Amino acid sequence: MIIGYTTGVYDLFHIGHLNLLKNAKGMCDKLIVGVTVDELVAYKGKKAMIPFEDRIEIVRSIKYVDAAVPQYDMDKLAACKKLKANILFVGDDWYATEKWQEYESQFKEAGIEIVYFPYTKGVSSTQITKALNVVRGHNLEDVK
Repeated sequence: MIIGYTTGVYDLFHIGHLNLLKNAKGMCDKLIVGVTVDELVAYKGKKAMIPFEDRIEIVRSIKYVDAAVPQYDMDKLAACKKLKANILFVGDDWYATEKWQEYESQFKEAGIEIVYFPYTKGVSSTQITKALNVVRGHNLEDVK
């Protein structure tokens, strides 16, 4: 059985999220999705608009997702090992970065494949949040 794993905040769930999950499920028998807890989102300098409990329930309800689990830290290799994942799915914005080239060596050593998926052009939770704040009359400098 091939187990796939991916993570994300999944705030303001959109078609890009759905595309990633659908494509990932097409490459594995079981797809496990880590949903970033609010504390880790804050650590990354952002604030989710949708609370964690709601975000994980949304992800859990997607037909391509076999299980949704909290993501408490950024250690994707430890998560893959714990969940016995064979494949890690990530966005292609990480491809060929120095950090991910190092990760690729560590994952390969552990026998875990990394698959990069292209982001859906023209849509992101950050863009949606900025647009909502503009519509609401918030100052763009205050938006993260």
